[in-house]
Amino acid sequence: MRPPQTSIAHAGLRRMGSGGSTSGTSNLLVTVCTNHKGGINWLSLSPDGHHLLTASEDCNAGLWRTSDNQCIRMLQGHGSYITYCHLENETAFTCSADHTVRKWEVATGLCLAVYTGHTSIVNRILVVKDYLFSASYDRTARCWDIETARQLQVFQGHRNCILALAHFSSNDLLDESDIEANDVKEFIVTGSTDCTVKVWEASSGCCYQTLRGHSGAILCIVLDAPNSELFSGSTDHTIRRWNMATGDQLKLYRGHQGSVICLEMVGRHMYSGSADRTVKCWLADSGQCIRTYKTHKHNVSTLKYHSGFLFTGSGDSCARAFNTKAGIFHHVFEGHTFIVNSLQIHNNFLYTASHDGTLRVWDISGFYEYSKHQKKRSLRSTNSQKGSLSHIFNNKVGCATDVNVEYDPADMV
Repeated sequence: MRPPQTSIAHAGLRRMGSGGSTSGTSNLLVTVCTNHKGGINWLSLSPDGHHLLTASEDCNAGLWRTSDNQCIRMLQGHGSYITYCHLENETAFTCSADHTVRKWEVATGLCLAVYTGHTSIVNRILVVKDYLFSASYDRTARCWDIETARQLQVFQGHRNCILALAHFSSNDLLDESDIEANDVKEFIVTGSTDCTVKVWEASSGCCYQTLRGHSGAILCIVLDAPNSELFSGSTDHTIRRWNMATGDQLKLYRGHQGSVICLEMVGRHMYSGSADRTVKCWLADSGQCIRTYKTHKHNVSTLKYHSGFLFTGSGDSCARAFNTKAGIFHHVFEGHTFIVNSLQIHNNFLYTASHDGTLRVWDISGFYEYSKHQKKRSLRSTNSQKGSLSHIFNNKVGCATDVNVEYDPADMV
């Protein structure tokens, strides 16, 4: 295996100061990883944080060590581009436009199983206990035995391709007393370009609920299992909240002027990224939009919340960070030359994967030092600013406030 092609962007990393929002990036960039020969579609982090997995247009999946950001091997075998990936501690899973899903051994890079049966592009996978779930452009989702690669179930009923996939268990919906008296059942949720969301009982393959109301394709789904709710984002510019058990629509969120591409739940705050170049923060219960982040120059492709900061990837080739408690734009990460498709955060490092074929690593430890400093300053100045709300609106670069205060979602968890 040839040595990894890695360019070190900055030998001595400089920490961010305690000033306001910043746009410089050279002091935060650690490494640019250029091993892939095609765009990176997805990035997955192992539960133990030791490895990253990249899914690429070059038909390969890259396995990376987070300790030194080195590519330790390329997983080769797919006959077409890889759309999505999922990484466990000891095994990796990839799905592809070649209509298959593959299972790999992390330690050796060997392909352990090939899951065949789909008749079109496989674009999403989920691993739940001993089962693998997959969703495809062939209008079906499927369930597989992870060890034997045997197909256990086909979920048929959508009239067009499936773009979103999620999972929950009956014990997420029932009280403990009910769980003891009933067998735990597994459910999957699929969102399709046929404008519907379907909830399926995994073992039987039966459609448990069909959620109708959207007038456009379903692009993203996020679950709030403790509250038995799911949220769907669509090309109809809206988000809808549903009761997972009854299928009732509970709330309609309007405000975006373009397709809702990605969703992130943090407590009872919901963040939505859109083709209208904005991210909105909503109060999930009331449906009120309490902040709009407007600094993006193209569609918002991905979201990730971490410790008081919201990180975004965009079609304008940049990633950005927003301080959610202060409501300020904090930093732009520049350097990619194409859309940023996926983000991961581990040990104060931000990983950005782009369709330009590179994986970039950024040191964001200074963000949290800055945040702690701001909290101390805020506590010291609270008494002197009583009776005035003017301080709330200071330094809101690229942000629009729809109500007076946005609480830190971390405080709501």
